[in-house]
Amino acid sequence: MFDENLSKNIKALAYEKSIDVERVFKALEDALATAARKYYKTREPMETVIDRTSGEMTMYVIKEVVEDENQIEDPQAQWTLEQARKIDPTVEVNGKIRLSYITKEVVDVVKDPNMQIRTYEAQKIDSEVEQGDEVHIPLTKNADEFGRIAAQSAKQVLYQKVREAEREKVYNEFAGKVGELENGYVKRFERGDMIIDLNGKTEGIIPRSQQSRAERYSQGDRIKAVIIDVHTQPKGPQVILSRTDPRLLIKLFEMEVPEIYDGTVVIKGAVREPGERAKIAVASRERDVDPVGACVGMKGSRVQSIIRELRGEKIDIIPWNDDVVTFAQNSLAPAKITRVSVTSDESAHRPHLDVIVDNDQLSLAIGKRGLNVRLAAELIGAKIDIKSEEEVKGEVADALSAMLQEAMAETRSQVNVHDIDEIPPELADKLEAAGYDDLDSVLNSSVEDLTAIEGIDGDTAAKILDLATRHEEVQEQTEEQPEEGAETETQEEAQVE
Repeated sequence: MFDENLSKNIKALAYEKSIDVERVFKALEDALATAARKYYKTREPMETVIDRTSGEMTMYVIKEVVEDENQIEDPQAQWTLEQARKIDPTVEVNGKIRLSYITKEVVDVVKDPNMQIRTYEAQKIDSEVEQGDEVHIPLTKNADEFGRIAAQSAKQVLYQKVREAEREKVYNEFAGKVGELENGYVKRFERGDMIIDLNGKTEGIIPRSQQSRAERYSQGDRIKAVIIDVHTQPKGPQVILSRTDPRLLIKLFEMEVPEIYDGTVVIKGAVREPGERAKIAVASRERDVDPVGACVGMKGSRVQSIIRELRGEKIDIIPWNDDVVTFAQNSLAPAKITRVSVTSDESAHRPHLDVIVDNDQLSLAIGKRGLNVRLAAELIGAKIDIKSEEEVKGEVADALSAMLQEAMAETRSQVNVHDIDEIPPELADKLEAAGYDDLDSVLNSSVEDLTAIEGIDGDTAAKILDLATRHEEVQEQTEEQPEEGAETETQEEAQVE
């Protein structure tokens, strides 16, 4: 008899830890088997069986049965079928044999105490054994005789097994609740992390990275948070909570807005910059239900309740739309959008929106530190570039100027250096030989460039550039005159009519 109150104690422990009674029995059996191996100094697998009613404890050595000696990998843990059937004639391969004794080799000098025993100690058990024989050491000791070291080992194993059962229970309870809202109390603070008491027995943690900078809590404060992860790691709270996750915003709206809870209004997306601003896109499944109005509530009562819970975080409730342009215009509220053009961003596999706003709406559309446009882009799932009307006009003017310059350069490149008015042929030959074979290349050169050509000094270079410039001016005037003539002719025709 190990302990007449053992069964009652185990049931009390299981109730206290809220774990299955059988798990506690199994944990204690494993712990006692570990203690027995320590006490008997053996590597043979051992098993302890506790009677669930009386608390009676029985210990065994376990041997796995294999077909023959070629399959034995661990002689301490395995027997051949032939050996096993001497004990139990009905046993089969892969079965197990329970023995009530430990086997050790009898030697004069012990090299491995887990497998050998001194002759004089063995003869205390069986007086007829001699060196080289095997002695069977019966498992007759009670657990309270195992000694302090063995008891300490048993205690560690029992604590570990019970702790594993507790963590498994917590995991099974909360793993299916990821994304759900949980209520709790702030229990304590550890290096900036908040430890939350969830149900009196389970602790959750809100890491510093999941806390809003706009919120301050004290020990004992009630708190709502959303579960973002549940893990099975051996250290620290298993339930990870968040006050910054967008799912918290969604769950708060589900609590406050009955139309969302019953499915009439659907939340299409939510994004947050915790403590500052949030955007939530909503749509209605019924034509006569206004999704934005349902979320705002009478005189803003519903949304104000959520804003208070989030410590003043501003919330934009946006009507969702299938059309990305309309949705973008809604998402960038409160700014008024002039127009939106959509292009494809192949590298990012998402739309690219060019948004044009009036000059006085630019800062409102971008928001403080780019917050408004950043949240809108995240909500839509697109890249957004915002420009004012003035910027767009400047870009158009620059593009036209570049096109004009390109056209002029093309015209100049068609004028051969020999065709430049008043330029001596011998100078034209030198310029052409040096690579300045058209009007454009000459105009784009400097005095220093031209003086590098043999036979051309500074005065000559300046004269060449002056002739090229005059030629271009004359050419431009010549092109304008036909247009003026045509205009005059048109006016005369009109007068005749």
